[in-house]
Amino acid sequence: MNVFRLAGDMTHLISILILLLKIYATRSCSGISLKTQELYVIVFVARYLDLFTSFISIYNSVMKVVFVTCSIGIVWCMRFHPLVRRTYDKEQDTFRHYFLVAASFVLALLFHDSFTVREVFWAFSIYLEAVAILPQLVLLQRSGNVDNLTGQYVFFLGAYRAFYILNWIYRYFTEKHYSWWISWIAGFVQTALYADFFYYYFISWKNNSKLQLPA
Repeated sequence: MNVFRLAGDMTHLISILILLLKIYATRSCSGISLKTQELYVIVFVARYLDLFTSFISIYNSVMKVVFVTCSIGIVWCMRFHPLVRRTYDKEQDTFRHYFLVAASFVLALLFHDSFTVREVFWAFSIYLEAVAILPQLVLLQRSGNVDNLTGQYVFFLGAYRAFYILNWIYRYFTEKHYSWWISWIAGFVQTALYADFFYYYFISWKNNSKLQLPA
């Protein structure tokens, strides 16, 4: 644990809390991609298969439980909550996310640290997380205008991965034989996908105006 990883974990948690706030306070999931949220459920379940078989720390276990339960709760609300589900725009959220799942699983079978169930699913979760935001970004571009809470959610989600890159750089220079190339490559790809959003986010912040993305 170092300050960059802690900052990454906290920004990730903040992004989820912002999304939950949006859903429960406004009873709306307008502008939120159900496809992206479903991908995150798959990511967390696949990554945390060791939750009940290995123990690292209370902090580690609690964070795993929080991410899994919150992601499942968000999907449940968007699908089954009598008020929230009415605000879901399925006509705009049409990204074929199952292709991302299939491609990530094939990559995990080909490129992994060791050919075991846990390691293959861990690699699968890393590859899938790198592209899980794509349906959300496509939905925001289609809608153009982005409400404040949705913009904050996506910003903190991107900041989480940026902090993790700093964490990897720090560990590379402070730990001997530290190498985690699967996470490195996927992390840089994931951060690059946010580049366009970050640009327009900072423009809107600088001009104190509503966030708008080009169609």
